Amino acid sequence: MTDHDIQTYADQHTEPEPPLLHQLWRETHLQLLMPRMATGHWQGRLLSMLAHLIKPSRVLEIGTFTGYATLSLAEGLAAGGHLHTIEINPERESRIRRYVAAAGLAERVRLHIGNARDVLASLVGETWDLVFIDADKLHNGRYFELVINQVRPGGLVIVDNVLWGGKALPDYPLKANDHDTRAVRAFNEQMRHDPRVVPLLLPVRDGLLLLRRV
Repeated sequence: MTDHDIQTYADQHTEPEPPLLHQLWRETHLQLLMPRMATGHWQGRLLSMLAHLIKPSRVLEIGTFTGYATLSLAEGLAAGGHLHTIEINPERESRIRRYVAAAGLAERVRLHIGNARDVLASLVGETWDLVFIDADKLHNGRYFELVINQVRPGGLVIVDNVLWGGKALPDYPLKANDHDTRAVRAFNEQMRHDPRVVPLLLPVRDGLLLLRRV
């Protein structure tokens, strides 16, 4: 039995992918470079499940890409809640807005185009129930520090790609030592010992690190 077999079985026994998200997934793979950056069915349903359990009023996403995770997280928003999402690439704006509108979320999802550090400086008055960090891996630690004091006690921070294709593991066969890999390893180790959060690393897809704010 292979990892693919297990993932296929998991997909079959998970809530079906909503049609709009399937359309977005397909369009992403047909039209964009590096489509694997899109969240996809199983992880999208996981994000939706977590959001439904938390029922957040304020959600922050750092790294929108084409908006798959955005729409998944927004499914669990509390009545009157809003999601702020930050995307650095202006070429993706029209597609993101088109799908947000198609989902009926134009009034609840607020898209910010620009550098995350600059945008976060404009959101210092917010308190977050849920934060999803899925941007450049070199700056995971910086993004975490910029938002953690705005996360309410009991709130959740989710960080994607913490396995980094397996390269984060110390016994990775190729002994990867590039800048991104070192940054991912350092961030993961930092979270092990940070007293502000309780970590849980889920070895699904490329690794999701759940951090509950103390």
